[in-house]
Amino acid sequence: MSLLTRSADGPGLVVCSTCRFGPDAYEDAEGVRGGARLLEALLAAKDADSSLADLAIEPMPCLFACSSYCTIHLRAPGKIGYVLGRFEPTIDAATAILEYARRYMASDEGVVPYRDWPEGVKGHFIVRTPPTGHVVGS
Repeated sequence: MSLLTRSADGPGLVVCSTCRFGPDAYEDAEGVRGGARLLEALLAAKDADSSLADLAIEPMPCLFACSSYCTIHLRAPGKIGYVLGRFEPTIDAATAILEYARRYMASDEGVVPYRDWPEGVKGHFIVRTPPTGHVVGS
């Protein structure tokens, strides 16, 4: 049995569905993990924005970024990918993530100039990942 499940071919936002709620709590008062709440917020915000129709939002249990709770991985074929975390699982965080994703999708190689980053993603970047077959040059 394979652990891998086929995902969408285009741009995608992988959401850690089992992420803790915050630095000191695994779940909210209703017993729901923060990653599941962030996934709900992202799907709701995406549904309200037709310009994001090509962005797949896909859950994955554990991105192994546990100390950075509420973690997502933004990726697209041929583009630099980014792992971001330490979000509150709210509609405001989801809106900022999706605004960054929109700008990311419009870029040639996945590079969005800092001046164009939404405030809600600044300080949330954990790592960037090169696309398969490439490394990032100077």
